[in-house]
Amino acid sequence: MTLKKIINNIEIDLTPEEILFRQAEEAAWNAGAFDRAMASLRAKRNALLKDSDYTVLADSVLTAVKKSEWMTYRTALRNLTQGLTTVEQVNAVVFPVQPKN
Repeated sequence: MTLKKIINNIEIDLTPEEILFRQAEEAAWNAGAFDRAMASLRAKRNALLKDSDYTVLADSVLTAVKKSEWMTYRTALRNLTQGLTTVEQVNAVVFPVQPKN
């Protein structure tokens, strides 16, 4: 399969140099897939942690039992990224269920 580009609505074969450049671009993009997946996972996790900060504050109105449930939940969130080494593992992460207030 020959790689092509379109210039002025005309399909033109890529030169060998353009093919090598395109392959290098694709390799760089694929090499960053894990980092992008982890960044996305961390962003979601961090938002959930931020949204639940109030549950563990000293002046929280929650009972000790409920506070403990929230602390367990937050610990599970922080541990989500441990041991992940592939994009597939990152994509398969299941977030813990948030406790009820």
